[in-house]
Amino acid sequence: MAVAIQQISPVAHLPLVLGVIRKLNVAALIDTFCPPHPAHVLSCGRGVEALLLAILDGHHALYKVGARLEDRGMVPLLQPDLTHASLHDYRLGQILDALFAAHLNRVFGAIALNALEVYAVPTPWLHQDTTTITLYGAYEEEGRPVKGLLPPRPAYGHSKDGHDDLKQVLLSLGVSSEGLPVRMGLRDGNTSDSTETPVAIEECLALGLDGVRGIVGDSKAYGKRTLGLCLEQRVGLITLVPRTCTVRQEVEAWGQQHGRLPLLLEKPGRTRQEPPRCWHGQSVVRRVPVEYADGRLDMAEIRFLVVHSSQLAQQAATAYTAAQAKEAERVAEHVQRVAARWFACAADAEAAISDYEGRGQGRRGRTPRLWRYHVLHYQVEAVSTPKKRTRRGRPPKTEVPQVEVRYRLVVRPEALRPSADAQGWTVLATTLRLEECTDVEMLQAYQEQHITVEPGFRWIKNPAAISPV
Repeated sequence: MAVAIQQISPVAHLPLVLGVIRKLNVAALIDTFCPPHPAHVLSCGRGVEALLLAILDGHHALYKVGARLEDRGMVPLLQPDLTHASLHDYRLGQILDALFAAHLNRVFGAIALNALEVYAVPTPWLHQDTTTITLYGAYEEEGRPVKGLLPPRPAYGHSKDGHDDLKQVLLSLGVSSEGLPVRMGLRDGNTSDSTETPVAIEECLALGLDGVRGIVGDSKAYGKRTLGLCLEQRVGLITLVPRTCTVRQEVEAWGQQHGRLPLLLEKPGRTRQEPPRCWHGQSVVRRVPVEYADGRLDMAEIRFLVVHSSQLAQQAATAYTAAQAKEAERVAEHVQRVAARWFACAADAEAAISDYEGRGQGRRGRTPRLWRYHVLHYQVEAVSTPKKRTRRGRPPKTEVPQVEVRYRLVVRPEALRPSADAQGWTVLATTLRLEECTDVEMLQAYQEQHITVEPGFRWIKNPAAISPV
């Protein structure tokens, strides 16, 4: 049988992408939030399909979408009797405005929940985290609408990329254990992580997912209000305790005093030469302050898992050695400056020692900063030198030489040697009881944070994923 081929197009991978989009029923879900208008040839759902194909093809400036998909031969597959002229930038811009008016978080959540159901993806844990997206431009302050949805306002804030001189917005992302995004939110650039985390947890609860054991978050999720919300809603929370918290320091000291803790997890080394990576730990219960929805403060029992990681201890030891060598250079410069300073009396030398050792008042009321990796021992030394004669000529034999006594400081630096047991400690907190989540499951759930939500942030913030409209 003869087959006539009218046209050959370089479709590449786009038919596979379109097949996945059709299997997830993305167009129909979007049309439920943005109903089609009879006057529009291209519905919002089909327009989003075109935008997704263009984005994953690498050319997604709005005015190039139609021509690019026509070159790929994908326009007839999108919709019967559709031409590239219908994929113009004005109509695609209208679709983007309609999506924003329909509340992006609701649309995104509906598609994500449908993906979990279609592919039967298990979601035992929801991984939540926040980051900042830096924006380039003036972004002058505009009036905020009184009613309707409020777009995120670019503002100055603490940048996690180190660009404090640029405005930004806060991105909140929640993904499943497989890394599938289930919720996303954009907030004002100066929004605090401590206030955003409870809002994100409430939005995750509103999804109504079955089989979810709890939410996993980074140290930003540890706070009085977050703990109180999880206790009120009976939500499992696993989070890292910040180093500045007193309870972490107390639990770490408890773990160091109890010697070798039970083995929780063991993984092979990254190379053949590296030894196996081991995590030892044990959970304890401590009473910490929590804040409930009505503003009431109370003390509640929270379970803490203190973990010692051999891999983290090795990394800390390497970083400590490098930082100590860098500080040794500044210590040598400090020793030279101190040795070149002379004092008229021993009292002045002792006062200088107080300033150097951090026992002085400091400048502008600040506490003097001590050396972190070295200990400096100071000692007053008296030096006798002949005093210069006031008269010229050879002194008589009967004249007693005049001696002048001056004082200086002798510095003896000593490098600190940290204990091997003092490094590599981590403390996790959870609202789940031991019979609901074992120590091993708790540790594994937190370790998945780095392979679920973090890759999502890297993809979203990749400059290659951003192109002009």
